[in-house]
Amino acid sequence: MVNIKMLSRLISMEEGKDLSSISISKQCRILPLKLLQLFLMFLVVGLGFLIISINMLRILGIPNVVQVTQTTFLPCFEKESGLETYLRPQSNLRHTMNDTELFWRASFLPRIKKYPFKRIPKIAFMFLTKGPLPLSPLWEKFFKGNEELHSIYIHSSPSYVADFPPSSVFYRRQIPSQIAEWGMMSMCDAERRLLANALLDISNEWFILLSESCIPLNNFDVIYHYMSRSRYSFIGSFDEDSPFGRGRYHPGMTPEVNLTEWRKGSQWFEINRELAINIVEDITYYPKFKEFCTPACYVDEHYFPTMLGIRAPNLLANRSTTWVDWSRGGAHPATFGKADITKEFFKRILEGNNCTYNGRESSLCFLFARKFAPSSLDPLLDIAVEVFGF
Repeated sequence: MVNIKMLSRLISMEEGKDLSSISISKQCRILPLKLLQLFLMFLVVGLGFLIISINMLRILGIPNVVQVTQTTFLPCFEKESGLETYLRPQSNLRHTMNDTELFWRASFLPRIKKYPFKRIPKIAFMFLTKGPLPLSPLWEKFFKGNEELHSIYIHSSPSYVADFPPSSVFYRRQIPSQIAEWGMMSMCDAERRLLANALLDISNEWFILLSESCIPLNNFDVIYHYMSRSRYSFIGSFDEDSPFGRGRYHPGMTPEVNLTEWRKGSQWFEINRELAINIVEDITYYPKFKEFCTPACYVDEHYFPTMLGIRAPNLLANRSTTWVDWSRGGAHPATFGKADITKEFFKRILEGNNCTYNGRESSLCFLFARKFAPSSLDPLLDIAVEVFGF
């Protein structure tokens, strides 16, 4: 009887096991199916999001941005990263440096004197103008064929926009400029700005300041040899004991400048690289002249002559190679127009002179002349070959 009861219990327990195992197996089958469905749903949503993202990128043009970002890193892998990269002159002189940054950059001076490349010394022709260069066709003839021996820089009024064609030697040669007023320190600022921009080209060795009314009196070869063979720079530095010389001195200039060191000279100079750096890097004399040399002290006649007369008197020829005519009197030299341009006129300028060149007497004293009006251009072009040699 007992065995029958125990047997029935065992049978019922076995049946219970079968039912539970059947239930579990059904659940195991249902669970992977739900996971698979969930995975497929996420896969479909992900693919849809990817397709939408790709289309949005194309519509918004973001691939172009990526492409531009990639090109900014290309110079790191370009071969052109040697010395030539730093020596090549800029084709466009525009930059965003202020005067403080520019003068600092321009004052760099190599400590090793021997250049690690073949350096061809050039003359920097620096034009200080208000606007256009009416005599530019004459200068075009002068520069032609000497492209490797010169560079050109123009400081004009900030509002003036030059319209030189791409074929012109003056094309894109304007530097960032500011207003320059006659007799004021802003005029010297403009001259320093020209020097500083020209100093950025390591090949520029000589620096000539010119105006829009200047002309060359000789061909390029004569001027280049005259400048390159001279042991001195051409800038006047005179001790003039008159109301227009020492009479302009202010006691506030001491102790940097004493009365016995006060000098006067022409605004138009021709100097070498060493003196150009001296002018650009100066922070000693500049504040004194800006504060104490104001009209009727004309700072452009005293600042550079005095400073260089103190710092480097042994490098100065103490004269300018730019001819001007003060015989008519007044605050400005004579201006010559169409009627004045004759062979005899230039014969008087070029002949009968006497000056010192490298310690010896010379009859070749002037390389440039001013002031010439726009009306003088055509007759100047007519006699250029015979009189000037170009």
